[in-house]
Amino acid sequence: MGNDKSRRSFFRNAAGLAAGAGLAELLAASPVQAAEGFTRSGLINAVKRARIFDLSHTWDENSPIAGVNPPYRMTLDPADPVLKGAANHASTRGSFGDGGQLSFAGDVQHWSGQHGAPSIDAIGHIGHDGVLFGGVDAAASTSDLRGIGRSGVGTHLDIAHYPKELLVNRGVLLDVARFINRSDAPLSPEFNITGEILADTARAQHVKLRRADTVLIRTGWGQYFSGNPDFYKGEKAAGVGVTGAQFLVDQGAKVVGNDTLTFEVRPPVVFSPFQVFPVHMLLIADHGIHIIENYFLEEIAAAGEHEFLLVVPPLKIRGGTGSALRSFALVP
Repeated sequence: MGNDKSRRSFFRNAAGLAAGAGLAELLAASPVQAAEGFTRSGLINAVKRARIFDLSHTWDENSPIAGVNPPYRMTLDPADPVLKGAANHASTRGSFGDGGQLSFAGDVQHWSGQHGAPSIDAIGHIGHDGVLFGGVDAAASTSDLRGIGRSGVGTHLDIAHYPKELLVNRGVLLDVARFINRSDAPLSPEFNITGEILADTARAQHVKLRRADTVLIRTGWGQYFSGNPDFYKGEKAAGVGVTGAQFLVDQGAKVVGNDTLTFEVRPPVVFSPFQVFPVHMLLIADHGIHIIENYFLEEIAAAGEHEFLLVVPPLKIRGGTGSALRSFALVP
C-alpha cells in the first residue's frame, strides 16, 4: 500500500465501507479495488496494516481549560462504594463477602462537554443573534436544563445527532505553522490564519480540499498543551480568523479542527461590526460546521501526512453541547 494508487484505494474503500457504502458498488468501482479484495476481511486487513496516529493529548487536572468552563476533576471515591459506584481497590475488597478476592476501582468525573483533549462542539453549542443553525430559537432549545433540545426545540442539534457518515471521513491536515515558519515552530500569539494562508498552505503541501472533508489546521500550539498550559490557555493565541473560516465554508468542509484551545485566533474579537467569537458563530451557528479543539497534531505533521482516514467518535449524549474524543488518523 505504498504507492499513490493504493493510498487512494485505501481511503476510498475504508471510508466507504466503514460509513456503510454498498460492497458491490465498491468492488465494481475499479479493477484495482476488486483485485485488492475489499471483502469484509479485506477491509479489516487493510485497516490493520495502516499506521495509526493518536491525535489526542492525555487529559488530567493540569490540562488547560478556558476560563468560562469548569475545571476538570476526577476522583476515586472510597466511601460507600456499592451505593455510590465509585471506589478504589483498598476500599472495595470484601464488599461482597467473598473473603477479599474481588476488588475494583471506579471514578467520578466532572468536566465541560466542550473541553477535552480533543473535544468537539455540537451544532447547538453556539447561537448567533438568538438563533441556532437552521433558524432554531436558541433560548427555547435550552429552556430545559437537561440539555440542548430536551425542551423539544432543536433536538437534532445536540451531540447525540452527530452525523454517522462523519464518524469516519477523509481528513486533510493543513500545516500552517510549517508553511509559515519553514520549521515545526509554533505560530506567534494572535497570528490570524486567513483564507489566503489556508489556500497557499494547501497548494504548497499538494493537498486538494474536497467538499465534505474534515479539515485540520496545525498552528504548532499543541506543543504548549502539556509543555506550557498557562500560555496555551492565555488571552492571546494563534488561530483561524474570519476570512480563514469563510474559506473553509466555501470549500464545503463539514468538520474543522486545530491544536488550540478555541480554534479561532485569540483574542476572539472583531470590531467592524463588534463581535465576540465571530468564527464560532460563522461556522457553527450560520453554517452547521462542527469545530474540534485541542487536537494533538505534532506526530502526524512530523510524518508529513496531509491526507488520511480520520475517526471522530463523539459520545452519544442526549442534549450534550459537545463531547471529548479519542480521535485518530489512519494512513497506509
